[in-house]
Amino acid sequence: MARAPHGNIQPPKIIVKKIYIEGHGGHHGGAWKVAYADFVTAMMAFFLLLWILGATTEKQRKGIADYFAPTLIDTRSLGIGGGALLGGESILDKNKIGPKAGQTSMPQIAIPDAGQGGPSTGTGEQGSIKNREALASEDRKNFEAMRKRVLSQIQGSAKLSRLASHVRFVRTQDGMRIDLVDDADYSMFALGTTALDPQASELIGMIAGSISGMQNPIMIRGHTDSVPYGDPRAMNNWMLASGRAEATRRRLLSGGTPEARFERIEGVADREPLIVKDPHDPRNRRVAITLLYRRGSFGR
Repeated sequence: MARAPHGNIQPPKIIVKKIYIEGHGGHHGGAWKVAYADFVTAMMAFFLLLWILGATTEKQRKGIADYFAPTLIDTRSLGIGGGALLGGESILDKNKIGPKAGQTSMPQIAIPDAGQGGPSTGTGEQGSIKNREALASEDRKNFEAMRKRVLSQIQGSAKLSRLASHVRFVRTQDGMRIDLVDDADYSMFALGTTALDPQASELIGMIAGSISGMQNPIMIRGHTDSVPYGDPRAMNNWMLASGRAEATRRRLLSGGTPEARFERIEGVADREPLIVKDPHDPRNRRVAITLLYRRGSFGR
């Protein structure tokens, strides 16, 4: 160790040299990572947009577009409310949508209705409520006229007069029901089949002629008694009731009843007996032809 001047012992001096290294254009920094992240985000959004366009319908795409671009109404340019106090109108003026409302681009939306019912307003003369009531009243008159006409024709026919006791007219909440009922002495169909008796066929044809001028929808239901079949897998009362209802429909059709008027064809087997105390009673075998009330339609 060298001796310090004047005989003093002092520690050696330590010199620290700091060297600053430039970034050389920043290629070793983090700016490029930010740019890359922005690029990846943009690509993800782009592919998400492509997926939405391919996985949605035109209607859904329109809804999405409307959501991001809602329609704004410029009330000042349309004149709604005007631009001055009270919309530029007098406080006593009945028109509250701004000056010259008739010249706005949407008067049909903004101008209030006068409150006077038109020809197709709810309970007006031609409205749906009164129309339905009027139709029901007219139907009841037609049903009664049809009933008298059918009974008169039955009584005036030597062949059909004996079937007068087998025809019953019943007013129901659905319309007018015509029951063609069997008894112990006579059956409208051959026993256990869907083949109409000739006189029953003539009777149904006569009914078809009597209702041809009416517009009421028709429902036909077939009923049987509770007498079972030997092999219910081959034939049963459900099949028999439905088959007889269909046979009646075909006879009405051939008698001039339009196909469009048939609304319902049903077979209920023995589930709705006419003689409840005796399900085996032959009077439970019947076909019910119901003239239904017409439905009121708006504006008609």
